[in-house]
Amino acid sequence: MISFELGVEDLADTRFGISPIHETVLSLRVLREPGLYALHLPWRRSVLGRLDGLDTALLMSLVGPDRAVPDFLTPRPASFAPTFDEELARVRRTPPDVVRRDLLAVYGRRRLPDVLSEVTTGGDADIVRLREAVCSLLAAYWEIAVRPTWPQMRLVLEADMTYRARQLAVGGARLLFADMHPNVRWHDGVLHIDRMIGRHRVAAAGRGLLLVPSVFAHKPAPPVSAEEPPLLAYPCRGVATLWLPAPTTDAGALTALLGAPRAGLLGLLDEPLATVEIARRLTVTPSAVSQHLRVLHATGLVTRARDGRHVLYRRSPLGDQLAGGGEAI
Repeated sequence: MISFELGVEDLADTRFGISPIHETVLSLRVLREPGLYALHLPWRRSVLGRLDGLDTALLMSLVGPDRAVPDFLTPRPASFAPTFDEELARVRRTPPDVVRRDLLAVYGRRRLPDVLSEVTTGGDADIVRLREAVCSLLAAYWEIAVRPTWPQMRLVLEADMTYRARQLAVGGARLLFADMHPNVRWHDGVLHIDRMIGRHRVAAAGRGLLLVPSVFAHKPAPPVSAEEPPLLAYPCRGVATLWLPAPTTDAGALTALLGAPRAGLLGLLDEPLATVEIARRLTVTPSAVSQHLRVLHATGLVTRARDGRHVLYRRSPLGDQLAGGGEAI
């Protein structure tokens, strides 16, 4: 179990971040153990055939036997949404002793793969060469496997943050962490993450807590090292929708009345959704969604409410009736 002691100032400094390099590194688990990540099988199938030419042995060695990944490959985001290149530049500056420490921590007492032999047999110059080889490999992998679908992934991550921000506003830290994952518990100012390969307690001591929603995390993933500041990558909501095709619209009377785009949009709004999330699911631009939402709202078919910096839309009772989800008039 890993625990974070959070004081009042730390809770006040709890914030969110989006990390493309986190997603890139955590996606390696899906390639290695597809049985644990059934939702991502469509993505995995699309990627496997494009990895020819990459050093897959070195790539897979970055995931330890317990599915942990080295902390230096998932640096704490320095801003709300750094670019992949910005984060990779930070990884390239990792001191050799930290690279060695983190790789050994991932494997524990188990023997390291041959491709990582420099970790135990080489000097700092060998570790630097290994670090550079890993960074170049991750850059190529990002371009092939993650970057093509990063815009859709980012919209899912932002939708999760909108939901979490509302939980925090409504019920404070207790509600924020309540449904994050069964392994996460909040009690008496301490955030506990159960079933971790490490066992330590970290005092935030004014450093705050950074929450990083993740498409590819299957369970909460704090840093392996107790020396790192409090950070928690966690499985975000909405992943099941990520690889689904865009919903098809009804060709019946509702489509004839509203037109296909607005009928499809109305069909989505059985739960509150922000414009960016709607745009992601329909694979259109947010501006196009906004135009249709204005019409649907003006006619009383949808309601809207502000939640922080987002406006959430949902079908009204009249919209439910028109869409066939409510009682007959």
